[in-house]
Amino acid sequence: MKSKKKDEQLERMRHSASHIMAEAVQGLFPEAKFGIGPIIENGFYYDFELPRPLTPEDLPIIENKMREIISQDAPFVNEEMNKDEARKLFAAQPYKLELINEIADTSVTIYKQGSFTDLCRGPHLSSTGEVKAFKLTHLAGAYWRGDEKRPMLQRIYGVAFESREELDDYLSWQAEVIKRDHRKLGKELDLFSIHEEIGPGLICWHPRGALIRQIIEDFWKVEHIKRGYDIVYTPHIAKLDLWKTSGHWEFYRDYLFSPMEIEGQHYMLRPMNCLGHILIYKSQLRSYRNLPLRYAELGTVYRYERTGVLYGLARVRGFTQDDAHIFCRPDQVEEEVLEVLNLAQFMMASFGFDEYELLLSTRPEKYAGTVSMWEESTESLKHVLERLNLHYEVDPGEGVFYGPKIDIKLKDALGHVWQGPTIQVDFNLPQRFNVCYIGEDGLEHNVVMIHRTVLGSMERFLACLIEHYGGVFPVWLSPVQTIVIPIADRHIGYTRKIESDFKNEGIRVRVDDRSERMNLKIREAQLEKVPYMLIVGDKEMTSSSVSLRLRNGENLGLETLLHVKSRIRTAIEAKS
Repeated sequence: MKSKKKDEQLERMRHSASHIMAEAVQGLFPEAKFGIGPIIENGFYYDFELPRPLTPEDLPIIENKMREIISQDAPFVNEEMNKDEARKLFAAQPYKLELINEIADTSVTIYKQGSFTDLCRGPHLSSTGEVKAFKLTHLAGAYWRGDEKRPMLQRIYGVAFESREELDDYLSWQAEVIKRDHRKLGKELDLFSIHEEIGPGLICWHPRGALIRQIIEDFWKVEHIKRGYDIVYTPHIAKLDLWKTSGHWEFYRDYLFSPMEIEGQHYMLRPMNCLGHILIYKSQLRSYRNLPLRYAELGTVYRYERTGVLYGLARVRGFTQDDAHIFCRPDQVEEEVLEVLNLAQFMMASFGFDEYELLLSTRPEKYAGTVSMWEESTESLKHVLERLNLHYEVDPGEGVFYGPKIDIKLKDALGHVWQGPTIQVDFNLPQRFNVCYIGEDGLEHNVVMIHRTVLGSMERFLACLIEHYGGVFPVWLSPVQTIVIPIADRHIGYTRKIESDFKNEGIRVRVDDRSERMNLKIREAQLEKVPYMLIVGDKEMTSSSVSLRLRNGENLGLETLLHVKSRIRTAIEAKS
């Protein structure tokens, strides 16, 4: 594990590299206007206003200029000056002037190296020559101060490490990240698309992607029914007054789509599924003996996200949550949360995730209900985590407005973290909607609601699966599990019999009887990441067998149909 001192030194190097990059850009574009250049994970960036748009071809030129500056080993010198002096120094730099005017102190700190001077608190290395291995990675546009109404600047990203070996390792990892990008693989594997004609952040599921989703959803339903959940369906729109009563209109208004008027009433696309479940519960009187009640729904919800933050399947405007709400007595809360955690762990293991982080998110600055409610529900979640001996971190102030939550962050094969299962304890909505049960004393008592998902949203979960597996889905999730390839037309009849036989066994199979070369068909099946390829010629047809190839290129040779079916069924049942 790195020492704190080593981490601080690496941060100084990355910050220094951003200034060196800015000096290199200034050398190439003397009229450049400078924004900010902070460090980020693994590297740095700097924002510029330049006389022309940069292209990827400019990056090696800027890198070479940076190497010249590093070779000069110029010292980083800091200086403190009053704000009036700083304004004169940066008179031609409008973005720096804006920052100077916002500084509360009467003086500011600048750093100089070589021909470049920047407004900066530091710290930096002693000299430019101490910067080790670095590379400029890509370009992007960035609004000044993140404000869409302000100028669009050009951002150059770079990475920096203490050694060339570390840099090469990072670049290899980054190449794998790009290779596994779910947006890229989603197009290559024909899983989904997004169309400007429909609108950003709204997904069209293609047959193969829809089939994977159906497999996940069917598995989800079976496992929930086993555990005593009832499947429900609720409307996608509801009267605005309902969302005002719940508090969503007050607390989430910036993320809600505008209401629509229908026959004098205002309706809104639902951002959550919970209110429909509450009304189903309230449709009849409930006794303490009826509890807990567990309602589950694969419910599609709609939330307004700015175009700039939308990202493939991972950040969208319409998505389907694997949602459920448990209505229980206060004395049942801990056991129900415990069972949800057990289910979440089972689901994560079933889909191949064995690394995750747990966060206990506490009361935010803006919240509903009383402090005592929050303390009681937070303690309930904390106690369950400790009962299960699960390591967790406290995430202060990140609970939702109606209650604290447990967030489980999945780690994929590349170490990326994804939002996964969420468990929230809610004393607030039952009070707002008077959600009650008749207790043993014959009186009405408010239920406690547990809001939970065990996968998250179908869209984001599929994005996570695509990148986790690099598109090479386990056999049970592969939209096509087997492809049968006849060598010549005379073998097509035999392939059709195999197709029918495999379908009867519940194996997803396709015959590629196109008049193309066999090697091309095999190559295309590998690109589609089909787990099993069955090649059929004269020898295979006469011996009631096939030649079996795997998607990794391995050729297993002649195998009987019985053995192949058994192999595939075993892989499906093992979810391998």
